[in-house]
This record gives sequence, structure tokens and C-alpha cells, in this order.
Amino acid sequence: MKAMNPPLLLLTLCQGLYLTNNVTFVAINGMVGLALAPAPWLATLPVMAYVAGSALSAPLVARHQRRFGRRRTFQLGLAVAMLTAALCALAVLTRQFWLLIASTLAAGYYNANGSLYRFAAVELVHPSAKERAISWVLAGGILGAVTGPQLALLTRDALPQPFAGAYVALMGVALVSLSLISFIAFPALPASEPGKANGRPLFLLARQQVFIVAVAVSALGYGVMNLLMAATPIAMAQHAHSFGHAALVLEWHVLGMYVPSFFTGWLIKRFGALWVMTIGLLLNLACAAVALSGVDLMHFLVSLLVLGIGWNFLFIGGTALFTEAYQPEEKTRAQAAMDTTIYATMTISSFGSGALVTTGGWTWMNIAMLLPLALVAAALGWLALEWRRSARAPNF
Repeated sequence: MKAMNPPLLLLTLCQGLYLTNNVTFVAINGMVGLALAPAPWLATLPVMAYVAGSALSAPLVARHQRRFGRRRTFQLGLAVAMLTAALCALAVLTRQFWLLIASTLAAGYYNANGSLYRFAAVELVHPSAKERAISWVLAGGILGAVTGPQLALLTRDALPQPFAGAYVALMGVALVSLSLISFIAFPALPASEPGKANGRPLFLLARQQVFIVAVAVSALGYGVMNLLMAATPIAMAQHAHSFGHAALVLEWHVLGMYVPSFFTGWLIKRFGALWVMTIGLLLNLACAAVALSGVDLMHFLVSLLVLGIGWNFLFIGGTALFTEAYQPEEKTRAQAAMDTTIYATMTISSFGSGALVTTGGWTWMNIAMLLPLALVAAALGWLALEWRRSARAPNF
């Protein structure tokens, strides 16, 4: 069954524009924070505020999707993106650090919306093509990987204060995405069955093994990726690499995150999500092995490239598995719980990344990542044992 169709293509483009926003935020928020913060250790607070705002907004987004539907809520998220980008530009032009923090925190509402594009993709295709639909939408991230850094570079000095122009440009990115998503007719979210309210309560959903494993693998995989990605420029500087080398490594890392999306869905359909997630785990371990073997440019480049591919397999595999954890009327609640957990994990890893690499160094950073990977291995092993015990022959 063919996965790609015009609505899915538009959603894929929206995903690319969403990642353009996020990659640009990652590229400039730390530097803007360093210029405006009252103390250097507060420089990464705008980055953390964006992730924390996403975690706080995820339950609200879920309620809005149940009440207003997919399209209107996505449109609201893009309106928030334009408003908060304007406020960020104002904060930079007037040199108000705390306005920047408040603006990036509020921008988390858009991030929480955009993260649901991968779930909305499933609703635009036949159920037999859902794995490929998730993969196609996430492949839109390639657009963000290419345009985000270039957008930041080209608009850096467009206004009197550095990077204020980048925030203004992001208003245009959100406007384009708003026009595209307005052409997508999302199916109505299922109404609750009589007497069942909105389906099972969250505590019952979260007791399911498939729920626990999918959320744990996705969140821990994201946390490990974020931990190393954020620390890489600092670690490379510690080992006398130029910023140009660091930019090259990060570019290949982001491509590793999204290019495999063109075939990850097929792999899941052919071999099952459990096997794909297991390969993702092994790739993460290979990343640590390469990183621990040396600190030359190729060690950093290969380890971060492998890390990106491993993240792709863990995250798409976990997302595909998670679609088995809820009924249609429960989807917004379940999806919000998953993304809240992911963003909370990312907030912790964003906070700890700089401290770990500056105090313990790159070697201990890679040793430390083995603990969350051991938890991923335990979760996958638990699921495999349970499926073997129940004699299940899963597609997942």
C-alpha cells in the first residue's frame, strides 16, 4: 500500500519547517543567551526554557486537540510560533534576557504541537502504511537540518543586534507552514464511546508493558542523543578542534538522524519494531565505542553519525510500537504523556550535558551514557521475553 499522498506530503513539508525552527533555535539561543545573560552559566537557559515549555505545554495541547481538532490546534501552535518569535526578536533588540526566557518558554507550545505531526501522519494513510507514514514525516527533518543553520547564518546581522533577524525570519517560516497546514483535512478525532468518557484513565494506560517500553526507549534514546549532541562542540573545542570541524560533525549527525527515515518504516514493517529498536541500541553502543577510541575529527564525525542513525531507529521504532498502546479515543492523552516524558528527559539532559563535559570530559560523558542504554536494553529484553512467553509473532 502506497504511503505517500498529497496531505502527507504537505505534513512532511510542515515537519521540515518545524525542524527549521528548532535547529535555528538550537543554533542561536545559546549564543544570544550568552550575550544577554547576567551570568555566563545562565547562557543555555533559553535552550532549556524551550524544552521545558514543551513539557509543560504537552497536556494543554492534548486538551486543545480533543476540543478543537488537529488542524485548528496545529494552526494555533503556528500562530504562537509567530508571536513568540516576534517577542524573541524584541528581547534581543532591547537586550531583555528574561523576556527572551519567557518567550522561548511560551514557544514550547508550538514545539509540543509540532511533535505530534508524526502521530497525525498515521491518520492520513491506510493502517497498513502507518510505519512508513511516520518515517516519511520525520524525513522532513532533512529540510530543517539544511536550512536551519543557513537561516541563522544569513540573517545573523540583518538587524542592529546579532540574531534578531533570525527570529524575524522564523516568523516567515511559521507563516509558510501555517498556509500549508491549512490545506490538510485531518480526519476527526474519534469521539468517546458512551459511558467511557475519554477512554481509560492515564494510570491504566501507563501500566501496559507496551506503553512502558515504547515511552522508555523513546525518551532514553532522545536523552542520550541530546546529551552527546549538546556536548560535542564543547568537547571538540577541548581537544583543539575548530568550530568549522564541530559544525561539520553536527551536520552529519543531523543527517544521520533523518535520512534513514526514508527506509526505517519499511524495516519496521519487514522485521518489526523490536528488532529495529534493538539495532538502534547497538548503534548507540557503537557510538560510545568509537568516541572512546580517540578524539580525532573522524572519531567525532563517525560516532555522532552513528548516534544519529541509532536515535532514528529507537525513536521511530518506539513511536510505531506506541501506537499499539491506546484506543482511538485515548490517543491525545497517551501521546501527550509520551511527549511530556520525552521533553522532561531532554530538559534533564540539556541541563546536565554542559556540566558533565566540562567537569568529567568527553570520555566520562560517553561512559555515563552506558547507564541509560542499559535501561533501554532491559526494556527491550523484557518485551522480547513477554512476547516469547505469550508465543506472539508480532509485526512490532
